[in-house]
Amino acid sequence: MNMKKKIFIGVIAVLALTITSCSSPKTLYSWYDYEDLAYEYNKEPTEELQVKVLEQYKKLTDKQKGIRGVVPPGMYAEYGYLLCKTGKTTEGIAFLKKEISLYPESETYISRIINQLEK
Repeated sequence: MNMKKKIFIGVIAVLALTITSCSSPKTLYSWYDYEDLAYEYNKEPTEELQVKVLEQYKKLTDKQKGIRGVVPPGMYAEYGYLLCKTGKTTEGIAFLKKEISLYPESETYISRIINQLEK
């Protein structure tokens, strides 16, 4: 193989590597703006932020675009608990039960929360 051919193959390989490494990696879960919003809400829990957080939870539970295609662990539980705090106990408990069905290892902990809410 002559030198020009080796250089050409090397350049093609580098270009191919560069192109494939530039694509954004797909994550396990879609988080949208959850972290920033949850931080703001926990720092200063206003009614306005509570509405935004509930909307974010709705988006996270309805539109998962991550590799796994399911809601991240703990998300149904957080959403359900916040719904219960806002007076939507029946709907909140349903989300807590979804957490258990999707992540059975959470049953011991989540069941205690459900029992407290049902009293």
